[in-house]
Amino acid sequence: MRHKAVRTLNPGLLLALILVAHPLSDSLASAQARDTVASLRTRYNTVRTQANPQGDRKSEFDALEREIDPRAPVAFRLEQIFLPSLELEAPLTVRVALHRPGGTAGAAGEKLKDVAAFDGVPRDLIDNPFRFDVDLSGVPDGRLLVRVETSSGTRPLATTTLNVQLHKGLDERLRRLESDAARIKALEQLRAEALYPGDYIRNVDRGRIGIGQFNVEQELATAERALASLLSGVDPFAGRTGDLKRHYVFEEAGEILPYRLYIPSTYKAERPYPLVIALHGNGGTENTFFDGFDRQLPMLAEQRGYIVAAPLGYRIDGGYGYNNGSRAAEEARKLQLSEKDVMNVLALLKQHYRIDDARIYLTGHSMGGSGTWYLGPRSSQIWAALAPFAGGVTIAAAPQIKDLPQFVVHGDADATAPVQRSRDVVGELKRLGAEHQYVEVPGGTHGNVVAPNLPAMFDFFDRHRKRTN
Repeated sequence: MRHKAVRTLNPGLLLALILVAHPLSDSLASAQARDTVASLRTRYNTVRTQANPQGDRKSEFDALEREIDPRAPVAFRLEQIFLPSLELEAPLTVRVALHRPGGTAGAAGEKLKDVAAFDGVPRDLIDNPFRFDVDLSGVPDGRLLVRVETSSGTRPLATTTLNVQLHKGLDERLRRLESDAARIKALEQLRAEALYPGDYIRNVDRGRIGIGQFNVEQELATAERALASLLSGVDPFAGRTGDLKRHYVFEEAGEILPYRLYIPSTYKAERPYPLVIALHGNGGTENTFFDGFDRQLPMLAEQRGYIVAAPLGYRIDGGYGYNNGSRAAEEARKLQLSEKDVMNVLALLKQHYRIDDARIYLTGHSMGGSGTWYLGPRSSQIWAALAPFAGGVTIAAAPQIKDLPQFVVHGDADATAPVQRSRDVVGELKRLGAEHQYVEVPGGTHGNVVAPNLPAMFDFFDRHRKRTN
């Protein structure tokens, strides 16, 4: 019996601070209409502004508001994924508790509070999911784990967890970002930079994506800084070099997607620069090649004078369009959008920077390595060379990439992607006489073969320009 916990109530996973009043006395309650939270907030803000507390009095107000901490209950539902396979005589009991996240994914750390215990829950959680509210009052901001235990009588059945994140005042900040972004006229194509946090949070609340490593405060602060520049009519990225995080509206998906890029300090628009597109592995993000692999990629990009860009690929498991045979038919759209995101980022780079069309390269690790071998032949007119790390495609793809120079790396102790995958493709490349350089690392694992071989990858790229007829 497996379950999934799904957040349903907007604003959902990332909550805003609201103010509620204690009930009025019976003698007055019957003579008054019920106040809404919005009206109480307005009245309180008016009184507080008129009072204009300063110094110690202001500190007292701030402390009081932190102490009150009234949060709206958050709605959840418990669903069963598969048809029931257990014979149960008693109804279900569901116990809910809040914990700090543990050291590993899904693990529960310190218990913060027991939320509730529900008896007599119907057996059918497929057609009739169990819905319940969680009271988050008194729970500090940050990440926490909602842990749900299901049992029948004294018989434990299943435990499921859901990561959530609390953040006071979030709704108000998001509303301000959206309203201010709507005022941008001169640089409206850059609105995505300000609207990205709200779009991401909405997708988390809808269950479309996980929270991942999304840093609420950091992302909000970045968006607010970008918005301040845009409102003054200044492009916040004009003339900037170094490590940049960017965003754009992905029309086909109806979302705002991130990408990351490095612009060398030597960049001048007067001459074209080589470009490397880097594709992360399954579960990674646009940050993987920048923050991982000993941060070699941005450092080498600076030293070698390359622009480097890393797309998300729509989803962390998007696959960049390549179906290795394990993808279900319903994932076809995800694959298509993942491939499209890569090409969109490439188009954005060519729009915003002076790119040398004869020196555009594609690399990737693991899923990104397979994506490199897949996207290479599909747009062979773009790439000057490919560099797949620990990837693998079917032999049928090898003839299609025989005209693209390739730098291939794989560890012979790779337990995640067997080295035979690269050996098979490289063997076919040899038979076809395709230009390539194969580095098989003795004792190399799935992840440790990337950083040491990135300098050699740049050496290989330095030697190759796009072939022309």
